[in-house]
Amino acid sequence: MNTNPLTYDDILRLFQETNLLMKALFVSQKETDRKFQETSIEIKALNEKTSREIKAINESIGRLGNRLGDFVEEMVRPASVRLFREQEIDVHEVHRGVEASRGGEDIEIDLLVVNTRDVVAVECKSSLSIDDVNQHLTTLAKFKRMLPSYAKKNVMGAVAAMTLPDNVARYAYRKGLFVISQSGDHLMIRNDAKFKPQIW
Repeated sequence: MNTNPLTYDDILRLFQETNLLMKALFVSQKETDRKFQETSIEIKALNEKTSREIKAINESIGRLGNRLGDFVEEMVRPASVRLFREQEIDVHEVHRGVEASRGGEDIEIDLLVVNTRDVVAVECKSSLSIDDVNQHLTTLAKFKRMLPSYAKKNVMGAVAAMTLPDNVARYAYRKGLFVISQSGDHLMIRNDAKFKPQIW
């Protein structure tokens, strides 16, 4: 066992070595902080770029969805006379893009199929969801108030889509809506003979 006491020179040497180590650690810490700040700036810039790209993609998807909705509308419009005559609704007029604003409320209907007694408001989507069905039901509930010139007619609703999940189709059916979808090269109303449309 070494019992020699530390001399003044030993203590001074240890102090100097410790001081050098502390300085090296300080320099290393500053370099680590600098790299961390650079990395944080890079991450922030990357996040901002990613956010911009995601926003652009979402906008493109939104535009595509709108164009696909317009495409569905263009498919349904010429077929609507045949489709609803098959349901014993003798179509006289088909109106596209009907909008109304009254008392601070707005409604928009993609297609309005009309005869002297009946009106069918058709919502056209590229892909139909339960939320879309509920929104259309809300529109139908205020239809006569927003478009009083149709107040004396039987108002019915329909939904049409390129992509129509079975659970959404069943939900729309149960809510009293005609359900229009593609079958091969043709459009068809999927409601069976037992179906009774909701009248607003």
